[in-house]
Amino acid sequence: MAQPSRKGASTSVSRIIKALRKSVYQAFLDPTSVAIWLAPDNMKTHIYSFDARKDGAFRISLTYIDPQHSLPGKTSDDTDTFQGRFAELIPDTKIVEVVEFESPDPAFAGEMKMTVTLAEATGGTNVTILCENIPKGIRPEDNEQGCKESLQKLAKLLE
Repeated sequence: MAQPSRKGASTSVSRIIKALRKSVYQAFLDPTSVAIWLAPDNMKTHIYSFDARKDGAFRISLTYIDPQHSLPGKTSDDTDTFQGRFAELIPDTKIVEVVEFESPDPAFAGEMKMTVTLAEATGGTNVTILCENIPKGIRPEDNEQGCKESLQKLAKLLE
C-alpha cells in the first residue's frame, strides 16, 4: 500500500515465506542469495560489493533482461545502480538499509530507507519490506510491484 510523505512516498509489502527466520535473514545477507532473488522478474542482478555487517556498504546494479521492454532506468536506459549501507542488523528480526540510486536525474536523488522485519508466522516467517522516502522519480506502485516480485523469488529460493 503506497502512502505519501513529506519527503517521498512509502510502500509496505509482506509475504509469508515457508522457512525459518534464521534462513530468511541469512538470504538477505548472503550476496549469492541476494543475486538470485533481489531483481524483479524482468531484470538481472550484478553485485559489485557487499559487506553484510553494521555500517557495511554495498553496490548493486539491476539491469533489464530485454532492453526493448524496459522502463527508463535511473542510472542508464536499462540499468538501475545503487549503493547503500546496512544501518541496523538485528539477527533473525530486522535489517535496515539506507539506499541511494546513482542517477544524474535529481528526481532519483536522495536516500531511501528500506526496513525488513521478520516475524514468526504459522508455517514460516512473515517478511515485511517497508520502503520510506522513495525518490519522487520512482512510482510507488512500481516499487511495490518490484518488492512483491523479489519476495516471490525469495520464497521460491527458500521453500
